[in-house]
Amino acid sequence: MSTEEKIAEQKVAEDHKRGKGRAHWIRQELFSLAVVLAAVTAARSSLADHYYVPSGSMENSLIPGDRVFVDKTAYGFRIPLTKIDLFGARTPERGEIAVFDSPRDGTRLIKRIVAVGGDVVTLVDGRLTINGKPLGDEHLEHFGGREALLNLDDGGGPELHEYRIPPGMVLAIGDHRGNSLDGRFFGTISERELFGRAVGVYYRRGEGFVWKPL
Repeated sequence: MSTEEKIAEQKVAEDHKRGKGRAHWIRQELFSLAVVLAAVTAARSSLADHYYVPSGSMENSLIPGDRVFVDKTAYGFRIPLTKIDLFGARTPERGEIAVFDSPRDGTRLIKRIVAVGGDVVTLVDGRLTINGKPLGDEHLEHFGGREALLNLDDGGGPELHEYRIPPGMVLAIGDHRGNSLDGRFFGTISERELFGRAVGVYYRRGEGFVWKPL
């Protein structure tokens, strides 16, 4: 074999070696990226997420364009991408704002939980009575330590009369009572269907980054 042939053969071997090294590096990088994406997906599924408010159904607590931080451990720490609790399962409380999928068409919604299993609900002219007790007057309702500033500009919407909530279920409706497609249309939802609790608004149009607890 001539000197030129030996040099050419050596160059081919070196190129092959570099190619294998490059392929190995790409595989490592792709694996690392996949691990990161899986971790982020798991965290969003089980720990925290955000929600973009598309409509005015929760005015005046939330307005269109708000970005909301959602605590996905509020009702229990779940196996990622499932509704199976590992620990810390907790019953939702009246007045909390929760995120869930509509049982009507699967649309992701954000509404206020106004009643839980065993409650008897009456809603007339947009104002709630729970277990015979009115929750407020004028446009303000009180849920223990939480308050809801209602929007009744479009009236009170559909009424409810002595509606009893089944065990393990919740009733979620919008604060903009006359402009909200909520539990008055699709009924109660299971506690297990709640993805998480809205903790606060972290961005609002015209104000930028803010923090407004919910």
